Amino acid sequence: MTQLFPSPSIKPFERLQASDGLLINAERWRRAHEYHRLRQGMHFQALNQPGIVCGLGVQAIPAPADVRVEFRDGRWVRIQPGIAIDLIGNPIVVPQPIDFRIAVELSDQEPLMVYLVVKYVDPDELRRDERRDIVQETFRVDEKSSPPEDLEVEVCRVLLQPGPVQLENPRDVFFPGYNAVDLRFRLHAQPRPQAVVNMALVNHPDPEFTRNFFNLSYLLKATGVLYPALQGAEEVGQVTLEPDDEEVEAEAYDLLYLTGRQPLVLNSREFEALKNYLDRGGVLLVDAPLDATPLIESVMALAQQFETPLEYLERLRRDHPLRTQPFLFAALPMINQQPLRLLTGGGIILVVGDLASAWGIDENFALSRLAIRTAQELGINILTYAWRRRQLFGLQQQAVAFGGR
Repeated sequence: MTQLFPSPSIKPFERLQASDGLLINAERWRRAHEYHRLRQGMHFQALNQPGIVCGLGVQAIPAPADVRVEFRDGRWVRIQPGIAIDLIGNPIVVPQPIDFRIAVELSDQEPLMVYLVVKYVDPDELRRDERRDIVQETFRVDEKSSPPEDLEVEVCRVLLQPGPVQLENPRDVFFPGYNAVDLRFRLHAQPRPQAVVNMALVNHPDPEFTRNFFNLSYLLKATGVLYPALQGAEEVGQVTLEPDDEEVEAEAYDLLYLTGRQPLVLNSREFEALKNYLDRGGVLLVDAPLDATPLIESVMALAQQFETPLEYLERLRRDHPLRTQPFLFAALPMINQQPLRLLTGGGIILVVGDLASAWGIDENFALSRLAIRTAQELGINILTYAWRRRQLFGLQQQAVAFGGR
């Protein structure tokens, strides 16, 4: 699962003002230490993302012998000891194995995804013996039918099949089936990416507009591996340029991908919608095969209409971000023994040479690892450019808003 967890709240801290003669009572002591906890949590949240640190394995088990007869069924799992950390830096320490029964009952004939999560519990929120000086931080395990919330850490999920439930350990851990413990989507605590970049395919009348659709997912998956500062979204969206279309609007995406062979023809509403999208910092990537002359010429004419004519990358500054960030390119990659050409201007990037065809596994398994990796690195440069362009446009808009207060 790819997601960007929320940043810390923009809220100043308050701390105890110490002075000679200050009486320290329980409330002041608590507030003094709460200040340091909040500072530590903000530091963690700003630089890291939550997840599992170690352990917390999960396996299906027979029902424990000491449970009541009505609960001796096939719904039991064992969570192994381990450590996780939540969004605001609270440690979740599971010191010993926990046997847990999944109790949810399916109300219809559709499969149901169940999530097992662990969550930090603050001892101050629990009833306790006030005479004790030391309390132990603790946690709780919950089962849910919705994805984990910000302060919850997933340890496993199970896709329950209608009918009697008999949990099992998967025969193939990469492709678990119904009623099998699924550990594939557990998040691990790690440095926080700067952003999650979103991409969408533009639906238009050209019959070949979807030919590279699956390769877009390969690029998004490779982004976090090759350039951890940026993560690709989990799914590729699909949009049209009609502003009132029922699909998700283009504004939700950093990059719109368009391909085909026929000329790109926009009506007045589509023209204005695309112009507004580009003016707000969005990027349109047009990926044209070498022989797609009608598409290439129509995109260059469109850029002229926007009064931002396209320029070849080699005529631009040597330090242009499409050439240098994060990966350095002198010559552009070769695709099918033909060199790519790249033009850009005003938020439009035109690649001549079918770049996305080398982002994934080709039909004949003929592309080398080097060819795929080089094409993906150029693709990540394009994604980084799109995210950074939109970010800078947004910061300018925010500056105007704050300046007007």
